[in-house]
Amino acid sequence: MESHVWVALALSFVGGLSTSLGALLVILNPTPDLKRLGLLQGFAAGLMLSISFLDLAHNALNSIGFLKANLWFFAGVLFFGFIVKFIPEPTFVPTDDVIRKKTDDDGSGKDMMKKHRRQVLFSGIITAVGISLHNFPEGIAVFLGSVKGLRVGINLAIAIALHNIPEGVAVALPLYFATKSKWQAFKYATLSGFAEPLGVVFVAVFFPSNLNPEILEGLLASVGGVMAFLTLHELLPLAFDYAGQKQAVKAVFVGMAIMSASLYFLEISLPEEIGL
Repeated sequence: MESHVWVALALSFVGGLSTSLGALLVILNPTPDLKRLGLLQGFAAGLMLSISFLDLAHNALNSIGFLKANLWFFAGVLFFGFIVKFIPEPTFVPTDDVIRKKTDDDGSGKDMMKKHRRQVLFSGIITAVGISLHNFPEGIAVFLGSVKGLRVGINLAIAIALHNIPEGVAVALPLYFATKSKWQAFKYATLSGFAEPLGVVFVAVFFPSNLNPEILEGLLASVGGVMAFLTLHELLPLAFDYAGQKQAVKAVFVGMAIMSASLYFLEISLPEEIGL
């Protein structure tokens, strides 16, 4: 395989394994600090917004013109909107204490607890499948970014990795509650992240390695649309819910500032021969 494919695989594994980090947070503390997770979501939202508008869409506008860049961008928005419509990304389920309080209030006893555990187990499996399907196009995005250059690939991988940590929590939390098995929670969260490098393999096999530069810029503009939709539809609402609007907005701008700085320093520090 060509060098950019190996780079994309490595970067996608970093993003995919971030779900394992989310699972570790659950294993070490079954009641994770949702405020911190909200701030993390806000921070990741800032990273993604900067990548989407200040890097991918900006470069496409300069390379292929305003109209084509916008058509590709909104094609990415529609594509991921279609995915979300049919595969909505699940949110956190109640923790052990919440479920127990609910069953105590209902006076239902152990039978109701068992029923809730079965329901939560099923929701955990569905969550793992749903997040896997969400991670697959993210792997494609990392591949396309790596084709463009190492700078783009790295920035996408960082933003997606931070986004994937709460996804690992969302998979591991219900599975840990239902099975009481740390290994099962960790295993399924990790497997859901492997869909990301699988997306890289898929696009490397079925897409030509020497894409037309105009098509590549258009596809990257579409990736920008995907990132923007993902940010506004999923990251920001969760950040507002968990961290509060004021704190989440601060985290967004911190993320934007850090990504803007990284865009600048990576551009001036990485040599041209690696594809920037």
